[in-house]
Amino acid sequence: MKQHTTNYVNTFIEISEDCPVQTAVIPAMKKQKTAAYMEYEMIKGNPYKYTSDDVIYEIKGRGAGISREAFFSKEQPCFRASALAKRYGWGIHSDKDRKIAIYAAGTEEYDRFSSDSSLRHLKAMRNEKKG
Repeated sequence: MKQHTTNYVNTFIEISEDCPVQTAVIPAMKKQKTAAYMEYEMIKGNPYKYTSDDVIYEIKGRGAGISREAFFSKEQPCFRASALAKRYGWGIHSDKDRKIAIYAAGTEEYDRFSSDSSLRHLKAMRNEKKG
């Protein structure tokens, strides 16, 4: 069974062009934790501990009772599609070991990563399609 991955190496995912905030905000917590809040909680409290695959599987696969092998037998949306980068203003850095950390837009750390020419730079997906 072919396995897919959402992991990047030495990459910085910048906030989307149409992100509604210029400085990062913590995702709102509703009656049930949203996927964005769970991603924030897992990554912010454990920088460079998990890969993108680890976080996405933990939030979307394990809770649904799907084995990791079965979950990644199909392509999964990467962090370019995450609300963290699309709506809440968090950039995602993947290091040489594919481990990730998040950085708030509007901070020196975010600016440092977004101008680092040694990294691959990707934009988060837009929230709305261009007409």
